[in-house]
Amino acid sequence: MSATDPLDTLDDAQAAAAFRRLVRHLRHRSDAQNIDLMGLSGFCRNCLADWIRDAGYPGDKAEARELIHGMPASEWKKTQAAATPEQLTRMEESVKKNAPAH
Repeated sequence: MSATDPLDTLDDAQAAAAFRRLVRHLRHRSDAQNIDLMGLSGFCRNCLADWIRDAGYPGDKAEARELIHGMPASEWKKTQAAATPEQLTRMEESVKKNAPAH
């Protein structure tokens, strides 16, 4: 007996619209630092860029990050504060809780 994840029943167009809304929200909330997202949730904008590549996006890593960030990664990095040792520790602990990739 295999259980179906109800998420798999979500229409692709609805899922795509929600994803775009999430990305636009994160672009707007540049004050939400990637290191803090990682520390709280175990993922960040760079993860989203990796995930779209895993899903078949034909661009390279830099192109995927630019798509998600809304600007070249070199510009994005300038908006991010240097991570503190505490933030790095929190991120490492948070990432350990992540489910294996499917």
